[in-house]
Amino acid sequence: MKHSCIIPTLYKAIFLIVISTFFTSCEKDFLDVNPKTIVEDKDAFSTPGKILAQVNNLYARLQNQNLYGGRWIVFNEQRSDEFGQNDGNAATGSAVWNQNVATTNEYINDVWSAAYTAINASNILMAEMEKTQVITDSLAKLYIAEAKFVRALSYLILVQTYAKPYNLDPEALGVPLRLTAIKSTGNNDLARSTVREVYAQIIKDLDDAEAGLPNQYATSALNSSRAHKSSAIALKTRIYLNINNYNKLAEEARKIVPDQAPFQHQNGSLTHRLESNVQLIWGGSYNGPESIFTIPFANTNTETPAAQYSLAFTYLTQPILFLTEEGIGADSAFLNPQDGRSTLVSVNTAKRKVLRKFAITTAPFRDYVPVIRYAEVMLNYAEAAAQNGQLALAAELLKAVRNRSNPSYQFTAEVLNEKDKLLEAIWKERRIELVGEGLRLQDLQRRVLTLPSKKGSIGTAPSVAPDAKNYIWPIPSGELSTNKLCLPN
Repeated sequence: MKHSCIIPTLYKAIFLIVISTFFTSCEKDFLDVNPKTIVEDKDAFSTPGKILAQVNNLYARLQNQNLYGGRWIVFNEQRSDEFGQNDGNAATGSAVWNQNVATTNEYINDVWSAAYTAINASNILMAEMEKTQVITDSLAKLYIAEAKFVRALSYLILVQTYAKPYNLDPEALGVPLRLTAIKSTGNNDLARSTVREVYAQIIKDLDDAEAGLPNQYATSALNSSRAHKSSAIALKTRIYLNINNYNKLAEEARKIVPDQAPFQHQNGSLTHRLESNVQLIWGGSYNGPESIFTIPFANTNTETPAAQYSLAFTYLTQPILFLTEEGIGADSAFLNPQDGRSTLVSVNTAKRKVLRKFAITTAPFRDYVPVIRYAEVMLNYAEAAAQNGQLALAAELLKAVRNRSNPSYQFTAEVLNEKDKLLEAIWKERRIELVGEGLRLQDLQRRVLTLPSKKGSIGTAPSVAPDAKNYIWPIPSGELSTNKLCLPN
């Protein structure tokens, strides 16, 4: 039962292994980690400090090396078309790149298990906060809002990976919606909700999270690594992009992106804007104004991902993945020294083009992982504005992202004034700006496009049509064996 929807080791004690209190107040940087400790179920929520440890444990669940610790992002890039595979070893996900995974594959099971672990941790914390007398009501409501944000993000991972895209079939089977805490055995059986129902729950959770989260925290480190209002709003723009609801996307985006330059959101001392230099995003601080929500790694070996799970190892040190000549890595933006993003791509000794976004640290790899940043929100908004006929606004948002990296670049008047060409330019800019961050697969599938074939050192991976069974991942064998109501894909 290792890979059941909720790992059996969670039943007896709610996350027996929890992260010790990462911070004692908003004055201390998030993820100032002490060694992990054992906390019994009956004591896990008995003091304010232990409750805070459980809240931080939610973020640690997202940090799992099978999720935003690196591997889920790698899988998304392997399944899409920008990277070639340089290693045929099964341990490096060669079957994922070859579009040939089986329901028994450990990666298929591990991503599912890690995401539902985060969901159950969120459900448990919410249930405990509803009845706690240990902390104030206002603090309990904050923690519930954080739990809803984590649950929403976890369900987004699941529905994007194991279910048909919303725009292909919103009534297709999604994933089981587990919304109550599981602390004992015998609760495995639950049918899959539809894709539409899963997205509706994600949006509800994010709406609730936005209402309960603070505008900001006391430090830039906390503002980048702990969910606040802008985090929930930004993630909603991604959700609405996935389901082609451009009116709602624009409504959310306007909360944090002004309709005219300079595109900068100010809320008290919290500022969201593009970094002045794109290289600052990847320069090692990670806590600048462009960061809306990031997965941080502390200076400790206990929480860093294993090498083959790490983004730096995968893209650069090994590399397991290299940028293909047919993909966006060949675009002039990466070849023109006037574009700051050209420094993010280089040619290694094997004459392979490699991505250098995650290149600050060596093993153990501690590069922070961006979940969502301001550039993505601006491009989300640009696409919605173009789809809604607001071409001038869409053009200004697009130019802001491009000209941040290359101030002298000029789009043609034809591109900026024709809807179809403007959309093509926005989609291309997404590929350039967000390469390697795990969003390319989402962009292909939300537009119901064929996953293109691609070349690598281990051969050629086939294209995958939207109606093909392997367009999405199969429901894991572990879930099918323990959940009698969960139907396979």
